[in-house]
Amino acid sequence: MLGSSPPAPERHCRSSGFRSTSRAVFPAFILTSESENEQSRDMKGTIVLRCHLSLILILLAGAAVAGQTAARATAPADNEYAAGAILWMQSSGEARALAYQAYQLARLMLDRDLRLNRRDRRRRAVVVDIDETVLDNSRYQASLVLNGQKYDAQTWTAWCNRAEAAAVPGAVDFLKHAAARRVRVFYVTNRRPAEKAGTLANLKRLGFPDVSDETLLLQTDGASKEPRRRKIAERFRIVLLIGDNLNDFTDVFERQSVASRSAAVDRLRAQFGTRFIVLPNPMYGDWENAIYDYNFRLTDEEKAAKRKKLLRGY
Repeated sequence: MLGSSPPAPERHCRSSGFRSTSRAVFPAFILTSESENEQSRDMKGTIVLRCHLSLILILLAGAAVAGQTAARATAPADNEYAAGAILWMQSSGEARALAYQAYQLARLMLDRDLRLNRRDRRRRAVVVDIDETVLDNSRYQASLVLNGQKYDAQTWTAWCNRAEAAAVPGAVDFLKHAAARRVRVFYVTNRRPAEKAGTLANLKRLGFPDVSDETLLLQTDGASKEPRRRKIAERFRIVLLIGDNLNDFTDVFERQSVASRSAAVDRLRAQFGTRFIVLPNPMYGDWENAIYDYNFRLTDEEKAAKRKKLLRGY
């Protein structure tokens, strides 16, 4: 390009005092500028290329994460480990025997209080949890395993509103016994208002006594049952608390570690069998949440690792 330059630049060179030749000669600063421009263009091209590559890598990484998340969301839940516990609840005579035993003990303790505390004019109350205490939801738990599903609020609400749960053995008879002796029965549950209609219908269909808007205390402002128990205690003397979860008895167990829950049980051992009546539930509960440190975002693999880590062999 420089060798074919027209005469005008050559004349310009002569008038500027530069050495003239038969072909056009450009000043050094023009040549230097051209070189720098080419280097600059090369550098900019390199930078743009690197930016494009970085963007591609970011997009690929994002797509990979999104794919993994979608795969986890659609993959069957790894809850086969719960099958044994569900089968025990549904099939074992031992589960039924323990339920009958719990309610027989509750009856003995209530009758004892009625006999020994006749002069106490405050009206008595019995506070019961609902799920796995008076209503058996093992069919819902079994369906999760059979269908490879995780627990979620939508399927749980649908199950509750079907009003098809069976009664836990011994529960109806004991609560009828209590109501017949003017003992008020309160159903304190962490079911939500969306499940109220189905819960009322289910309890009434099975013949549970004293079922009303006043006695059914749902979760409305927090999972802790302590405020609801205290509200009942303002008007009644609570003789018995019956449940399948330690949180059904007192808030000292709430969100505690595995070791702390066990230590609290030891401290309160005199209450169990006299004021606290426990029903068996190996299917789910805060005993399991404590194993996972109440981290509800763990993957199935992380949960399995925590369960295995807590096993004690020899």
